[in-house]
Amino acid sequence: MTAHPRPSGRSSVAPVVIVVAVVFGLAMCTAGGDGPAAVAVPWLMVTAAVAAAVWAVRRARKDRSAYEARLTAWAASEAVLAERLRIARDLHDIVSHGLGLITVRAAATRHLPKPPEVAAALTDIEDAGRHATAELRRMLTVLRSPDFDERAPLDGIDDLPRIVAGAAVAGLRPRLTVDALGEVSQGVQVAVCRTVREALSNAARYAGPTDVRVRVHRDGAFVVVAVTDAGPAEGGWQASPGAGHGLDGLRERVGSLGGTLTAERVDAGFRVTARIPDEPA
Repeated sequence: MTAHPRPSGRSSVAPVVIVVAVVFGLAMCTAGGDGPAAVAVPWLMVTAAVAAAVWAVRRARKDRSAYEARLTAWAASEAVLAERLRIARDLHDIVSHGLGLITVRAAATRHLPKPPEVAAALTDIEDAGRHATAELRRMLTVLRSPDFDERAPLDGIDDLPRIVAGAAVAGLRPRLTVDALGEVSQGVQVAVCRTVREALSNAARYAGPTDVRVRVHRDGAFVVVAVTDAGPAEGGWQASPGAGHGLDGLRERVGSLGGTLTAERVDAGFRVTARIPDEPA
Protein backbone atom coordinates (compact mmCIF):
# COMPACT_ATOMS: atom_id res chain seq x y z
CA MET A 1 0.00 0.00 0.00
CA THR A 2 1.50 3.33 -1.07
CA ALA A 3 0.26 6.89 -0.62
CA HIS A 4 1.76 8.20 -3.87
CA PRO A 5 3.32 6.56 -6.94
CA ARG A 6 7.09 6.59 -7.26
CA PRO A 7 8.26 9.83 -8.97
CA SER A 8 9.34 9.47 -12.57
CA GLY A 9 12.76 10.57 -13.74
CA ARG A 10 11.82 11.77 -17.22
CA SER A 11 13.76 14.74 -18.55
CA SER A 12 12.96 17.32 -21.24
CA VAL A 13 16.54 17.27 -22.53
CA ALA A 14 16.23 14.36 -24.98
CA PRO A 15 14.24 16.26 -27.68
CA VAL A 16 16.75 19.11 -27.53
CA VAL A 17 19.66 16.70 -27.97
CA ILE A 18 17.97 15.25 -31.05
CA VAL A 19 17.44 18.71 -32.53
CA VAL A 20 21.08 19.61 -31.81
CA ALA A 21 22.24 16.48 -33.60
CA VAL A 22 20.07 17.28 -36.63
CA VAL A 23 21.27 20.89 -36.75
CA PHE A 24 24.88 19.81 -36.46
CA GLY A 25 24.37 17.32 -39.29
CA LEU A 26 22.84 20.01 -41.51
CA ALA A 27 25.77 22.29 -40.76
CA MET A 28 28.18 19.59 -41.83
CA CYS A 29 26.23 19.06 -45.04
CA THR A 30 26.33 22.74 -45.99
CA ALA A 31 30.04 23.09 -45.27
CA GLY A 32 32.32 23.56 -48.28
CA GLY A 33 29.94 25.67 -50.39
CA ASP A 34 30.73 28.99 -52.10
CA GLY A 35 29.82 32.48 -50.98
CA PRO A 36 29.71 34.28 -47.63
CA ALA A 37 26.47 32.61 -46.60
CA ALA A 38 27.94 29.17 -47.20
CA VAL A 39 30.75 30.06 -44.81
CA ALA A 40 28.75 31.94 -42.14
CA VAL A 41 25.66 29.74 -41.91
CA PRO A 42 27.50 26.54 -40.91
CA TRP A 43 29.40 28.44 -38.20
CA LEU A 44 26.18 29.96 -36.89
CA MET A 45 24.53 26.57 -36.84
CA VAL A 46 27.48 24.99 -35.06
CA THR A 47 27.51 27.83 -32.52
CA ALA A 48 23.78 27.37 -31.90
CA ALA A 49 24.27 23.61 -31.59
CA VAL A 50 27.08 24.06 -29.05
CA ALA A 51 24.99 26.55 -27.05
CA ALA A 52 22.05 24.16 -27.08
CA ALA A 53 24.31 21.31 -26.00
CA VAL A 54 25.60 23.35 -23.06
CA TRP A 55 22.03 24.21 -22.10
CA ALA A 56 21.04 20.55 -22.40
CA VAL A 57 23.84 19.46 -20.03
CA ARG A 58 22.87 22.07 -17.45
CA ARG A 59 19.20 21.24 -17.81
CA ALA A 60 19.90 17.53 -17.41
CA ARG A 61 21.79 18.19 -14.17
CA LYS A 62 18.96 20.38 -12.90
CA ASP A 63 16.36 17.76 -13.81
CA ARG A 64 18.45 15.10 -12.07
CA SER A 65 18.69 17.16 -8.87
CA ALA A 66 14.96 17.83 -8.93
CA TYR A 67 14.24 14.13 -9.47
CA GLU A 68 16.51 13.11 -6.60
CA ALA A 69 14.77 15.65 -4.34
CA ARG A 70 11.35 14.26 -5.31
CA LEU A 71 12.58 10.71 -4.81
CA THR A 72 13.97 11.55 -1.36
CA ALA A 73 10.69 13.18 -0.31
CA TRP A 74 8.73 10.21 -1.67
CA ALA A 75 10.92 7.70 0.19
CA ALA A 76 10.52 9.65 3.44
CA SER A 77 6.75 9.72 2.96
CA GLU A 78 6.69 5.97 2.30
CA ALA A 79 8.76 5.31 5.44
CA VAL A 80 6.30 7.30 7.54
CA LEU A 81 3.34 5.53 5.92
CA ALA A 82 4.89 2.10 6.52
CA GLU A 83 5.43 2.95 10.18
CA ARG A 84 1.83 4.14 10.49
CA LEU A 85 0.67 0.79 9.14
CA ARG A 86 2.85 -1.02 11.68
CA ILE A 87 1.44 1.21 14.43
CA ALA A 88 -2.09 0.34 13.30
CA ARG A 89 -1.30 -3.39 13.38
CA ASP A 90 0.29 -3.12 16.83
CA LEU A 91 -2.67 -1.06 18.05
CA HIS A 92 -5.00 -3.71 16.72
CA ASP A 93 -3.20 -6.42 18.71
CA ILE A 94 -3.05 -4.36 21.90
CA VAL A 95 -6.68 -3.20 21.79
CA SER A 96 -7.94 -6.62 20.74
CA HIS A 97 -6.24 -8.17 23.75
CA GLY A 98 -7.89 -5.65 26.11
CA LEU A 99 -11.32 -6.05 24.53
CA GLY A 100 -10.96 -9.82 24.60
CA LEU A 101 -10.13 -9.74 28.30
CA ILE A 102 -13.17 -7.55 29.03
CA THR A 103 -15.41 -9.89 27.04
CA VAL A 104 -14.11 -13.01 28.75
CA ARG A 105 -14.44 -11.51 32.22
CA ALA A 106 -17.99 -10.39 31.49
CA ALA A 107 -18.92 -13.83 30.10
CA ALA A 108 -17.41 -15.56 33.16
CA THR A 109 -20.02 -13.94 35.42
CA ARG A 110 -22.99 -15.63 33.76
CA HIS A 111 -23.27 -18.40 36.37
CA LEU A 112 -22.83 -16.08 39.35
CA PRO A 113 -25.89 -14.86 41.29
CA LYS A 114 -26.53 -11.19 40.65
CA PRO A 115 -29.37 -8.68 40.37
CA PRO A 116 -31.16 -8.55 36.99
CA GLU A 117 -29.86 -5.05 36.33
CA VAL A 118 -26.24 -6.18 36.79
CA ALA A 119 -26.82 -9.26 34.64
CA ALA A 120 -28.25 -7.11 31.85
CA ALA A 121 -25.31 -4.67 32.09
CA LEU A 122 -22.75 -7.47 31.93
CA THR A 123 -24.55 -9.02 28.95
CA ASP A 124 -24.43 -5.66 27.19
CA ILE A 125 -20.70 -5.36 28.00
CA GLU A 126 -20.03 -8.83 26.61
CA ASP A 127 -21.98 -8.17 23.42
CA ALA A 128 -20.35 -4.76 22.91
CA GLY A 129 -16.91 -6.26 23.46
CA ARG A 130 -17.50 -9.01 20.91
CA HIS A 131 -18.89 -6.59 18.31
CA ALA A 132 -16.06 -4.08 18.87
CA THR A 133 -13.46 -6.83 18.48
CA ALA A 134 -15.07 -8.08 15.28
CA GLU A 135 -15.28 -4.57 13.82
CA LEU A 136 -11.69 -3.82 14.78
CA ARG A 137 -10.46 -6.95 13.05
CA ARG A 138 -12.60 -6.24 9.98
CA MET A 139 -11.40 -2.64 9.65
CA LEU A 140 -7.72 -3.43 10.09
CA THR A 141 -7.57 -6.58 7.98
CA VAL A 142 -6.55 -4.48 4.98
CA LEU A 143 -3.49 -3.28 6.87
CA ARG A 144 -2.08 -6.77 7.26
CA SER A 145 0.89 -7.30 4.97
CA PRO A 146 1.13 -10.70 3.24
CA ASP A 147 4.08 -11.73 5.40
CA PHE A 148 2.52 -10.60 8.68
CA ASP A 149 2.31 -13.40 11.23
CA GLU A 150 -0.94 -13.23 13.19
CA ARG A 151 0.56 -15.41 15.93
CA ALA A 152 3.75 -13.39 16.36
CA PRO A 153 3.79 -11.75 19.82
CA LEU A 154 4.50 -8.07 20.25
CA ASP A 155 7.93 -7.12 21.52
CA GLY A 156 8.11 -6.05 25.15
CA ILE A 157 10.67 -4.85 27.67
CA ASP A 158 11.47 -8.49 28.53
CA ASP A 159 12.57 -9.00 24.91
CA LEU A 160 15.30 -6.33 25.07
CA PRO A 161 18.08 -8.78 26.08
CA ARG A 162 17.25 -10.91 23.04
CA ILE A 163 17.13 -7.87 20.74
CA VAL A 164 20.45 -6.54 22.04
CA ALA A 165 22.06 -9.98 21.83
CA GLY A 166 21.06 -10.11 18.17
CA ALA A 167 23.12 -6.97 17.56
CA ALA A 168 26.22 -8.81 18.73
CA VAL A 169 25.79 -11.15 15.78
CA ALA A 170 26.24 -8.11 13.52
CA GLY A 171 29.58 -7.38 15.16
CA LEU A 172 28.47 -4.75 17.66
CA ARG A 173 29.55 -4.88 21.30
CA PRO A 174 26.31 -3.85 23.05
CA ARG A 175 25.76 -3.29 26.76
CA LEU A 176 22.18 -3.16 28.07
CA THR A 177 21.00 -1.41 31.21
CA VAL A 178 17.32 -1.46 32.18
CA ASP A 179 16.43 0.43 35.37
CA ALA A 180 13.28 -0.15 37.39
CA LEU A 181 10.41 1.02 35.19
CA GLY A 182 7.33 -0.08 37.07
CA GLU A 183 4.24 -0.77 34.98
CA VAL A 184 4.74 0.13 31.31
CA SER A 185 1.90 0.08 28.78
CA GLN A 186 2.19 -2.33 25.88
CA GLY A 187 2.31 0.42 23.25
CA VAL A 188 5.25 2.10 24.96
CA GLN A 189 7.06 -1.24 25.29
CA VAL A 190 6.71 -1.82 21.54
CA ALA A 191 8.02 1.69 20.82
CA VAL A 192 11.01 1.14 23.11
CA CYS A 193 11.90 -2.09 21.33
CA ARG A 194 11.51 -0.48 17.88
CA THR A 195 13.78 2.36 18.97
CA VAL A 196 16.46 -0.05 20.15
CA ARG A 197 16.22 -2.13 16.97
CA GLU A 198 16.50 0.86 14.63
CA ALA A 199 19.31 2.51 16.60
CA LEU A 200 21.35 -0.71 16.72
CA SER A 201 20.76 -1.25 13.02
CA ASN A 202 22.02 2.28 12.29
CA ALA A 203 25.07 1.72 14.47
CA ALA A 204 25.89 -1.50 12.62
CA ARG A 205 25.62 0.24 9.23
CA TYR A 206 27.43 3.47 10.02
CA ALA A 207 29.87 2.60 12.83
CA GLY A 208 30.60 -1.09 12.30
CA PRO A 209 31.94 -3.30 15.11
CA THR A 210 31.94 -0.76 17.93
CA ASP A 211 30.78 -0.38 21.53
CA VAL A 212 27.11 0.51 21.99
CA ARG A 213 25.35 1.44 25.22
CA VAL A 214 21.62 0.82 25.50
CA ARG A 215 19.88 2.27 28.55
CA VAL A 216 16.19 2.28 29.40
CA HIS A 217 15.01 4.17 32.49
CA ARG A 218 12.07 6.09 33.85
CA ASP A 219 12.14 9.86 34.23
CA GLY A 220 8.94 10.70 36.08
CA ALA A 221 6.06 10.25 33.68
CA PHE A 222 8.40 9.38 30.80
CA VAL A 223 10.10 6.18 29.74
CA VAL A 224 13.45 7.10 28.22
CA VAL A 225 15.52 4.89 25.94
CA ALA A 226 18.97 5.98 24.77
CA VAL A 227 21.25 4.10 22.38
CA THR A 228 24.78 5.53 22.09
CA ASP A 229 27.60 4.17 19.98
CA ALA A 230 31.30 4.96 20.34
CA GLY A 231 31.79 6.01 16.73
CA PRO A 232 33.15 4.28 13.62
CA ALA A 233 35.39 1.29 14.19
CA GLU A 234 39.09 1.62 13.49
CA GLY A 235 40.90 -0.19 10.72
CA GLY A 236 39.39 1.32 7.59
CA TRP A 237 35.74 0.58 8.30
CA GLN A 238 33.51 1.48 5.35
CA ALA A 239 29.99 2.59 6.24
CA SER A 240 27.08 1.06 4.33
CA PRO A 241 24.21 3.55 4.71
CA GLY A 242 20.65 2.45 4.16
CA ALA A 243 17.84 4.48 2.64
CA GLY A 244 18.13 6.96 5.49
CA HIS A 245 14.45 7.04 6.43
CA GLY A 246 14.34 4.59 9.33
CA LEU A 247 14.46 7.42 11.85
CA ASP A 248 11.56 9.15 10.05
CA GLY A 249 9.32 6.16 10.65
CA LEU A 250 10.57 5.81 14.21
CA ARG A 251 9.88 9.49 14.88
CA GLU A 252 6.32 8.93 13.59
CA ARG A 253 5.80 6.04 16.05
CA VAL A 254 7.23 7.88 19.05
CA GLY A 255 5.33 11.04 18.11
CA SER A 256 2.06 9.11 17.87
CA LEU A 257 2.47 8.33 21.57
CA GLY A 258 3.13 11.97 22.43
CA GLY A 259 6.88 11.46 22.77
CA THR A 260 9.95 12.95 21.16
CA LEU A 261 12.88 11.41 19.31
CA THR A 262 16.30 13.04 18.99
CA ALA A 263 19.32 11.88 17.01
CA GLU A 264 22.60 13.69 17.61
CA ARG A 265 26.35 13.30 17.49
CA VAL A 266 28.04 12.71 20.83
CA ASP A 267 31.85 12.99 20.79
CA ALA A 268 32.95 10.57 18.06
CA GLY A 269 29.71 8.60 18.12
CA PHE A 270 25.98 8.97 17.70
CA ARG A 271 23.04 8.85 20.11
CA VAL A 272 19.36 8.15 19.53
CA THR A 273 17.07 9.10 22.43
CA ALA A 274 13.33 8.57 22.74
CA ARG A 275 11.25 10.10 25.55
CA ILE A 276 7.80 8.54 25.68
CA PRO A 277 5.10 9.59 28.14
CA ASP A 278 3.72 6.72 30.22
CA GLU A 279 2.26 7.42 33.63
CA PRO A 280 3.51 4.83 36.17
CA ALA A 281 0.76 2.75 37.75
